[in-house]
Order: sequence, then C-alpha cells, then structure tokens
Amino acid sequence: MPLYEHTFLARQDVTQAQVEALMKEFQGVIEEGQGKVTKQEYWGLKNLAFKIKKNRKAHYAFFNVDAPPAAVTEMERRMGINSDVIRFMTVRVEELETEPSVQMRKQDRDERGDRDRGFGGPGGGRGGPPRGDRGFGGGGREGGSTFRSRPPREGGAPGDRGPRPPRDGDAPRAPRRDSTESEG
Repeated sequence: MPLYEHTFLARQDVTQAQVEALMKEFQGVIEEGQGKVTKQEYWGLKNLAFKIKKNRKAHYAFFNVDAPPAAVTEMERRMGINSDVIRFMTVRVEELETEPSVQMRKQDRDERGDRDRGFGGPGGGRGGPPRGDRGFGGGGREGGSTFRSRPPREGGAPGDRGPRPPRDGDAPRAPRRDSTESEG
C-alpha cells in the first residue's frame, strides 16, 4: 500500500481534547478503508504565518498513514466537510519515519530548557560563531568595516540640517513657506 504523511490544522477555539477526538475519527476513516495510521502526533497550538478563515493560531496534528488511495481520499473529503478543520495536506512518501518528527523533537528541546546557546552563552548567541567575524564594527581590523559616522554639520542642532546647498546646474531656490503661515 502507498505511504503518506498527513497534517491537518484545526481551529484555534477548539480544545486539545476535541482535536484528539478528530484525530481518532480520521484514524477510524483510514481503518475503515483497510489502512492503518502508524504514527499520530499532536504538535500543539501554534501561530500561523497569516490568517486562515479568521484564525491567527491553529492546532496542528500529524499522521503517518499506510492506506490505499481511496481511504485517504475519503478522509480528505470528510476533513473538507468538517468545520473545525481549516487546512490539511497529504504527501505521498517512499518510506515513513519511525522516530519523532522534527516538531516533536523541537518541543522536547524547548521543554528541556537548553539555555546554554542563548544570547549570553558561548559562541555569541544562537549557537553561531562570535559576531566579530562578520566584518561589522571591527574598525581598522583586517576584514572589518571602515564605516565612520559623519561629523555633525556646523551651525545648529544635530537634527537641524538647515537649507540644502544648491546642486550643480540648479537655480537658487526660494525659501520654503512654513505650513503655519497663512496665505494672505
């Protein structure tokens, strides 16, 4: 039988128990069609990249499916009818992964509290090399930036630049009228 990975998103206002009931319902549809769900994962309530049917978040659920195409088609048909399911996607794969998915491993890492790679940790934060090798703020170092800030202009506060000097070929401009002056 063909192998599939299937993910669906449920509305943000349903409970986790309701999502797990949906997972059981769709697993039953697959089993009715002489297939089997080899792995189920509930990934949790996550933010969406953009609104989907007025939802900013969604409950994510994942299946590994070993079933004939008719059973998968029937499951997708029922998901399309169900008002709690806002999106789904099924992908045919050559083989199913038996270990936890990347999403589940990410949750495990978050729960463990690995904070040694944080901003104050070794390596300059986020697990990468120190920022000194990127060429910013190095000044005179080899490979560093040679950017220097411009000294302030004469005659006034740093934010007050005064009138612009004329460009080559420009006729001198009349001074601008202040918007508070009345025409009259």
